[in-house]
Amino acid sequence: MSRELIDKFGRVHTDLRISVTDRCNFRCQYCMPEEGLDWLNRSDLLSFEEIERLSRVLIERAGVTSIRLTGGEPTVRARLSELVKRLAAFDVDLSMTTNGATLDLLATELKSAGLNRINISLDTLQRERFIELTRRDELASVLSGIDAAVDAGFSPVKVNAVLMRGINDDEIVDFLKLGREKGVTIRFIEFMPLDAQGEWSNNRVVTYNEILERASEHFEFEPVKRGSSPAERFAYTDGQGEFGVIASVTEPFCDSCDRIRLTADGQVRNCLFGLDHVDVRALLRGGATDDELVTAVAGEVDRKWAGHAIGQVHFLRPSKSMSQLGG
Repeated sequence: MSRELIDKFGRVHTDLRISVTDRCNFRCQYCMPEEGLDWLNRSDLLSFEEIERLSRVLIERAGVTSIRLTGGEPTVRARLSELVKRLAAFDVDLSMTTNGATLDLLATELKSAGLNRINISLDTLQRERFIELTRRDELASVLSGIDAAVDAGFSPVKVNAVLMRGINDDEIVDFLKLGREKGVTIRFIEFMPLDAQGEWSNNRVVTYNEILERASEHFEFEPVKRGSSPAERFAYTDGQGEFGVIASVTEPFCDSCDRIRLTADGQVRNCLFGLDHVDVRALLRGGATDDELVTAVAGEVDRKWAGHAIGQVHFLRPSKSMSQLGG
């Protein structure tokens, strides 16, 4: 059986986000409550063999063309490069999102294993603020990780910064300067209601228009055609790279979203804000056929909503935070 993953609105889903662990080496205040989380037992995590099989099925039978490894923090999963090698054997665009703290040790190994691209999450360039946000004194390590990713040959290297009003919105220009100096692509992300504390409010969102207004005070740039990417892209007119804005709240891109998500414990979700899921771990461990796996995932995709409804009265937060769902 061969089929595309198409939802009820006719949107085709080709981008698979795989969370390889729910654990993290940071304890970021907006991802994780200060007291921490109850981690999954090792036996609850999908094995590399299970991840490889589901990926193969969705690539060969359902038209998946890109895979991104996420977490938690994916680099805390033991022998991660082994999984990268397994997935790199498929004809797929393979990337990873990481906090970058150990990339200076792993970047070359992951590149050699077949990882194509890398995104690094970094919300501040100020050491004391970094400690406050992550509860770790690791800013220097992350900056070294960015350099290591560039040196290993990843291109582009993207640095994702979630902007929060009154927290780090004064660093927009500093981030853009960093991107130009290091030759990496900065992507600003609007603050979404996935924080572990449940304290999100709309007035904390630094909007797409505000970001562009502040950037234009210091740099000249022009829009680049977006395609299916979640980021609106802007190229500097002097040719020194580009930056992007992911306006998930004020300019949602649900109508062009092509993602499905696999959590570390084997739940396939059709959206970060989805309230339901299909348990493919049970199917994998219960002897399901390839056809049955495709049918189950296709059914979950078909249930996808028109949009996430953030800011509307009927919006419901998902039961899991970003660290548990994957980026």
